[in-house]
Order: sequence, then C-alpha cells, then structure tokens
Amino acid sequence: MSHRVCTNLSIVIAAFVLLILSSSSMDAITAAANKAIMHVNNINSSGSTHSLQANNTQSSMIITKLLANNLQNRLQKAGALLEITSKLPQVNNTSFANLLNQTLTTLHGIPKDADIKKRQIAQNILSNYKDLQIIFFVMPNGDVYFEEPYSRQQNLTTNNLAYREHIQVPIKTHNTYLGDVVTSASSGRRQAVIAVPIYSGKDNSTLIGIWAGGIDFHVLNIELQSLNLPAGERAVYVGHNGQKIADSNVNSSNKAESFANLQSFKNAIDGKSGSNIEEVVVNGTTASKMFVTYHPVKAFQNTWAVLLIQKVK
Repeated sequence: MSHRVCTNLSIVIAAFVLLILSSSSMDAITAAANKAIMHVNNINSSGSTHSLQANNTQSSMIITKLLANNLQNRLQKAGALLEITSKLPQVNNTSFANLLNQTLTTLHGIPKDADIKKRQIAQNILSNYKDLQIIFFVMPNGDVYFEEPYSRQQNLTTNNLAYREHIQVPIKTHNTYLGDVVTSASSGRRQAVIAVPIYSGKDNSTLIGIWAGGIDFHVLNIELQSLNLPAGERAVYVGHNGQKIADSNVNSSNKAESFANLQSFKNAIDGKSGSNIEEVVVNGTTASKMFVTYHPVKAFQNTWAVLLIQKVK
C-alpha cells in the first residue's frame, strides 16, 4: 500500500469521524442539565413540598434523558463507522487467511506485517475515534484473523472467539450487534463490542468474517465524571445484563458491579423511563433507600440503561 493511498485513507476516516462527532459534547449536555436544574430550583424556591419533589424529579428525568441520548448517539456513531469501513475492499476480504494454518496458534492471528491495508484502516480508526480501544477481524469459524493494536493480538489467551455472544448474534441475524460487558481475552479488562458481519454474493449468503470494535469504558468513565455531580449522587451506564459499564464515581468506576436486581434497571431494559425509590446494593452491602431515575439506551439489537442514583430527600 503506497504512502499516498494510506494518507488519502486517513483523510477519509478523519473527515468521517469529524462529521459524526459534530453533535452535542458533554460540555453542552452539562450546560443543558445545569440550566434545567436552575430553572427547577427557581420554581422550588417558592413552591410547596409536593411541587418541590415533583420538580426535583423533573430535573433528574432531564439529566438522565440527556445522558441516555448522548450514549445512544455515541454507540450509533461507532457502529456506523464500523459499518462504513466494513464495505471497503481492503476490509471485506481475507487474502491472507491461508497464513493462519501456520500462525494461528503461535501469533494468535496473521503476522504483524500481513494484510497491511486492513491493519492500516484499523489503526486510522483508533487514531481518530477514541471511543474505540481495539479493532479486530474474526473468521466465519471464530478464528482470530487479526487485532489492532498488534500488542493486543500478542496478548490473546484464546485463538477462537466463536463462543462470544457478540460473534454468534450478528452471524445469526446478519445485522450489526452491540454486545454486553465481557472480559477481554487480550487485555483482561472489561469491554463491550460492536460487531459487523460481512457477507458476499448477490444474496449476501456467504459470510466473509466479523469486523468489530471494542468500546473504551475509560472514555465513558471520564465523560460521566466530568459532570461533577453533587455528593450523594451517582450516574451509571449499565449493560443489558445489568453489569456496570461506566460510573460518575471515580472511586468505584473500575469496580465490576451489577444492577440487575434493581426494578429501575429492569424497567429501562423493557424500554421504559421513569423513577423509583428502592434499595441499591453495592458490593454486597445494602445502602439506604435511594431515588433512582432511569432511561433506556437502544442501539444495534440491544438495550442498555442510564441510572441516576440520588439520596432520598
């Protein structure tokens, strides 16, 4: 691949990323949320106890909806980037698959210097779109073709990912799929994968492979923590099975937690938005009853949830 072709490809991907990132930033979301809170507080200053509670609920609903819309947009844009690049001729072929006969068990995929065009596209995506931490390609039988960064491929603890839900579902449905929280086989860290099946033939009947990207939870943690929520308040992104994805609490953001027992979470996964007062269990300890506002996040055949957890006033 010539330097000119690589440069042009980088420009195309960079331009696309700039386009899809043109929506509201977290600063804009924070400003909108603060404006809503200020408006509610102005009403509260002269209102009754009943209206005070109602307006606090309204404020929480606005914040939760803004966060849910932001997360949904980010997931949709990451998926769109993977879908568009999956159609590139450099991506939708496996010209070097024969090398796996010699290198799969030793290199966990093709060599570092093989299929440079596909690797270059993956590197360009990672350089320009920070919501993704890894790009990889999987063969129809689940064998790993390659991973970028290459250091992640070197650290793989398995050579076949056919057991993963984010590989099985897109093959079954022929559609892009947002997986749930898993422990990465190449980093040991928690991640969620957006996977795009690539088919060929007039009727798209022949599976070429899976083109996928892993979401960087650290970026989402930083995003939520930038809200600077008041003491006693906490916002979390939660996957379809109840596992925490990101947390506004910097002290617990890297801890694995489940919110599957909360009725608020169950309601959000069912596509509902609203609020409940219920006990929140964290790390096996039952906390005081909390006011939980929830909103669904729908993307690529899956539903996640945003929960805003506050002390009961």
